[in-house]
Amino acid sequence: MFDLIRAAIPVFILSLLIEWAAYRYLSHDHDGPHEHFGYGTRDTITSLSMGIGNVLINLFWKGVVVTIYAALYSLTPLRLPQDAWWVWVLLFLADDYAYYWYHRVSHEVRLFWASHVVHHSSQHYNLSTALRQTWVPMTALPFWLILPLLGFAPWMVLLAQAWNLLYQFFVHTERVGRLPAPIEYVLNTPSHHRAHHGSNDVYLDRNYGGILIVWDRLHRTFQPETEPVRYGLVHNIDTHRPVQVAFHEFAALWRDVRTARSWRDRLHYLTRPPGWHPER
Repeated sequence: MFDLIRAAIPVFILSLLIEWAAYRYLSHDHDGPHEHFGYGTRDTITSLSMGIGNVLINLFWKGVVVTIYAALYSLTPLRLPQDAWWVWVLLFLADDYAYYWYHRVSHEVRLFWASHVVHHSSQHYNLSTALRQTWVPMTALPFWLILPLLGFAPWMVLLAQAWNLLYQFFVHTERVGRLPAPIEYVLNTPSHHRAHHGSNDVYLDRNYGGILIVWDRLHRTFQPETEPVRYGLVHNIDTHRPVQVAFHEFAALWRDVRTARSWRDRLHYLTRPPGWHPER
């Protein structure tokens, strides 16, 4: 099966080089550049390492996903025509909405956050940050299972997931300011996604949309970029070691679960938002 993301790797690399050169050789309109403005060598190497690890793990995991999608598709009597334009519009909307809820749950449920936190662990914000991906991609599976059951062919679902991720690569930049208002109202833009990556209180748990930002407006999770963004985590991990970046939150979650006083607290550590602790 054609893999859009792997085919786009040369585009990713070229875009990274262009953005890096723009930071190095071109002037920029930025009021008081923050400490981690632009690229950092060790940070970029870590982001690329996380991306490579994600690709390698998905060589196996995608096979599992395809098998599950195919099994569900064979079980449902529903079949949507693969050559009808309206089906592709429905697929675009269904995939993006599934991504919204996957992304939202990945911030609001600590077990899922343990996987997604990798993507927020950089204190830089550039195109290499987009490649800083989880080594535990299994948490995404439940949110797309409904699509093959609704009659979307498995290859169509995988293609929709790929174009969504491809779009999101390009919103990870500080080189693009606010876009015209109609675009900012409908689409996820660099400005909206910068806010999403902020650890400022005003930006926490906001702007979950993949391609469309209208889901956030609908569910009241939208926040415009209103103040300088402080990238990274509320409590940064201050490491560039890929294995620690990949699994540090799983280790912290295990420590909390292991030392919890009751099974109820253990369950809450897994299912409540990051930062939850039982009342003392």
